[in-house]
Amino acid sequence: MSISEPRHVERHQKESSSIRDFVFGFGDGINTSLGLVAGVGGADQASSVIILAAMVAMFTGAKAMAVQNYLAVRSQRQILQSEIERERWEMENVPKAERSEIEDIYKAKGFSGPELESIVNKITSDKKVWLDTMLTEELKLNVDIVGSPLKSAFRMFGAFLVGGILPIIPYFFASGFEPLMIAIGTSLSASFIIGAAKSRMANLNMAWGGLEMAGLGTGIALLGYGIGSELGHLGIINP
Repeated sequence: MSISEPRHVERHQKESSSIRDFVFGFGDGINTSLGLVAGVGGADQASSVIILAAMVAMFTGAKAMAVQNYLAVRSQRQILQSEIERERWEMENVPKAERSEIEDIYKAKGFSGPELESIVNKITSDKKVWLDTMLTEELKLNVDIVGSPLKSAFRMFGAFLVGGILPIIPYFFASGFEPLMIAIGTSLSASFIIGAAKSRMANLNMAWGGLEMAGLGTGIALLGYGIGSELGHLGIINP
């Protein structure tokens, strides 16, 4: 009776445009709203005014981020697509030169002689494998990481709203200094969790990642509150 060896499973975190969009969108949303409620709250404005200002900023910010993300991802995909088409053209029209590039790539990895020839023959016998190899090994490109422009835009929009609404919620139930403290506490806690989760996926220190993201939110809240408070004291903004 044979005893099978325990199966070795390695966990690898792949790069993902979804994670990128959520982290950026959530972080921008929560910091935008937190800075605004701290600023307007620091000027001693009514809760209704804070809610209105924050909601307008949240939706306009979400739309702006979504549009910018769509354009950025679309432009990046167009650049990558042009590189793909160029490689396809070279494979069809100058195959010897492209084959030589494959040889150079695997020579640099330490292969030589019959082993190198076998690898090159295997790769160049399948045009899809050949193209993928040229893109990843020569050009270091990965279209999948870029993602879909439309999906990225919607993810950014949704993540921005999720982050943006958190600092606003306390003002629906209270007024004065109390909802501001709740908004700051909630926002910093959520930022810490997202930062820690992001660091865990990247196999980095979770505490440091959480503190880094929460620290940015703290700075924004203090800056917003300071500006609003000063404008209120100067009489520029009246409660």
